Amino acid sequence: MDRGKDFLSRTVTAAFDLLDVTVEDLPAYTPHLKGTVEGLNRAVESMFLASLPGYARQPRPGKRASRPKDEVLLGFEDFTARLLDWTRWWNTEHRPAPLRGRTPLEAWQDDPTPLRDVPAADLWTFTLEDAGTRTLTTRGIRFRRRDYVGPWMTGQTGIQVRVRFMPHHDHRIEVYDAATGRYLGPADLADQATEEQFRAVRRARSARARRLKKDLEASQRERYAAATQAEAPQRIGALTTAQAEAELAQNADSDLAQLAMPDLIPHAAPPADWRTPASLAALTTPGQPAPLPSGRDGACAPDGPDGRAAPPTTDEDGDAS
Repeated sequence: MDRGKDFLSRTVTAAFDLLDVTVEDLPAYTPHLKGTVEGLNRAVESMFLASLPGYARQPRPGKRASRPKDEVLLGFEDFTARLLDWTRWWNTEHRPAPLRGRTPLEAWQDDPTPLRDVPAADLWTFTLEDAGTRTLTTRGIRFRRRDYVGPWMTGQTGIQVRVRFMPHHDHRIEVYDAATGRYLGPADLADQATEEQFRAVRRARSARARRLKKDLEASQRERYAAATQAEAPQRIGALTTAQAEAELAQNADSDLAQLAMPDLIPHAAPPADWRTPASLAALTTPGQPAPLPSGRDGACAPDGPDGRAAPPTTDEDGDAS
């Protein structure tokens, strides 16, 4: 096979290992070493994709490729239906010359190699990666900092389970008993966002990507004045003072989160009559002491000798102070 990450993934490698199949990844840029697959890919492109509207590699007049204004592109459902029809034609009606008048399906059926049908459920497990064991709680199963729940979890709180998942399909996980390996059932992501929220997030991400791309292109665009003699290049293009300050201010605002530190601004020095530990005094700013905290009645309450709030005292008239 080629060096595609989808073929050399851990899941595929583990499946081939269980089936006792030797995996040999080909050197890069050597499509001729797997000519059967490459030939089929070229046949799909030249015999099927090239006839569809919007084909990207179709030659067009002029220097720049352009799509006719009246060209209507296929929807996903229509494209899938046409691709399945073409696949059926290729396997059951098409008769390539190397097969000597037979269709690919007839050549497959005439092959004496013994075959063993594997249940679809067993094949499906090869697409799942192992994520280790978890404890089932009242909130479900915690996986990648998100909770997954399923109706079968009722009354199962506290058991140990093993989580398996399909890469890039994070809406659902598959759960097995950690001790016996018995399949317990699926678990879906809890508190999923609505379709409207998902579309809003996609729009926000697209807008942010467009802004970043525009800023990147602007930062890489440099123009220099023409020169008729050997001298240092002279950059052209100017900014007003207001434009420069606005852009620098925007960058400064975006960096505040990185600069935020709990000890960036030291605390003010406590009042002189407070008993302040040496470790805390070293973290304070010398100078004007902070005002004493006020009690419920507005009176100040300095600490006593042991560092706690001083007990109330009485004057000669018996009034508390």
